[in-house]
Amino acid sequence: MAGDRPEGGEVPLLYSEGNVAARVALEREVRRWSTTELAERVTRAGIKMNQTAVWRIENGTPRRRINLDEALAFSRVFELPLEELMSPPLEGLDIASRRLVQEAVEAFYETRDARDRLHHAVVAIADHIKAHPDSSRAIHEQCLRLMGDERDARTLSNDIADGGHY
Repeated sequence: MAGDRPEGGEVPLLYSEGNVAARVALEREVRRWSTTELAERVTRAGIKMNQTAVWRIENGTPRRRINLDEALAFSRVFELPLEELMSPPLEGLDIASRRLVQEAVEAFYETRDARDRLHHAVVAIADHIKAHPDSSRAIHEQCLRLMGDERDARTLSNDIADGGHY
């Protein structure tokens, strides 16, 4: 309906190619990647792209169109669901805030992955000790040698004795 249109005439879409272009620029800036680095990452993700194409997507007049394969590659390299990449950026969140959130999210996943790795290693050691009970003392001494901190080594030894990290 004509009365529902904003002053410029076009009705804004919730998801649009323009949103993807804006999000590509924003997500690249948040990560402090150059247009060349983003193009290289997209290429490594399986879609050949050069720096000029990234620049034209972000800044061109007219803006370079983005095909579905490219949108999926951007989604992959930014580690964002396609729906999020297509959504307009959140209002009130500046680049510095986005960088802080990005850093926290990356640290969260790295920590979760490290915790999972630790749990699996502790379970494997506990299983090894069950199969070879005579190795228990030497394993605990090796933990202390490698860790250097008696309190940390005791914590790891207790995890092993409990059969897991969680």
